[in-house]
Amino acid sequence: MTHTAASTPAAPPTSLRGGQLYFRDGGGQVASVSPADPDGSRQRSGLRCDRFAAAWPTAVCLTADVTNGLPATTAVILDRDLRETRRLQLAGIPSRASVSPSGRMVAWTVFVTGDSYSQGGFSTWTGILDTRTGYVVTNIENIHLYLNGGRHHAADVNYWGVTFADDDTTFYATVSTRGATYLVRGDYARWEARAVLAGVECPSLSPDATRVAYKKPASGRVPWRLAVLDLRTLRSVDLAEPQGVDDQAIWLDTRTVAYARDGDVYALAADGTGAPRVLVRDATSPTPPLIPR
Repeated sequence: MTHTAASTPAAPPTSLRGGQLYFRDGGGQVASVSPADPDGSRQRSGLRCDRFAAAWPTAVCLTADVTNGLPATTAVILDRDLRETRRLQLAGIPSRASVSPSGRMVAWTVFVTGDSYSQGGFSTWTGILDTRTGYVVTNIENIHLYLNGGRHHAADVNYWGVTFADDDTTFYATVSTRGATYLVRGDYARWEARAVLAGVECPSLSPDATRVAYKKPASGRVPWRLAVLDLRTLRSVDLAEPQGVDDQAIWLDTRTVAYARDGDVYALAADGTGAPRVLVRDATSPTPPLIPR
């Protein structure tokens, strides 16, 4: 657990705007469009990130760096005017980022090399920052984990892909241990995570908190497929995306998910019907449309 002093805020290149869909363009610059007119004029922010996430009134920008010859990540926390409020120096390569619907909680995942237990020499570190209290946990691997009804202890526990509920304490994430992956429901306040279902990776909680969109392993030439899990029945439906998608989807609304594939952002019905359509070209790392609160 680490505390880091806030950096001196810089003049903002632009501000977060309600109703806008934010994303990274092909050059890594954060830009936005109206979801109602995604082919319309896009506003570029001047901010460059390798991963970006936002929920009113907070954003996080992850950029790759090198420290002492090793891969590193800089996480910059931004306010509604995209002014820097805090800067965190992290190990590893940027992978995922998210912000809770209220803008209070920020999470990130990085790939880290050198953990002796990890096959292939890398593992994931996932951190959570409470912007209200300033408290940050740079790696949540020590959260109390419960699998199959009992407390689980293992050196190879890795978390990634945090997605938050509205209450700023409930979250879902993927955990891997002993060769298996699970969807877990976490409680930040109680500092615990409980397994929900095996085989669920990179979850994204729906706006009504009833489902998660996720990716699951597939076979053949398509390594990953998108699906949506009903959290009450634990029944899953495959989405109508025939291509492999290695991304953490977002929800545009309660009926539609969006995700990055092949350098563009696509939209797709969350019930398994229809077909994917290009939402924003030359784009990655989309955010849900911002809702001022």
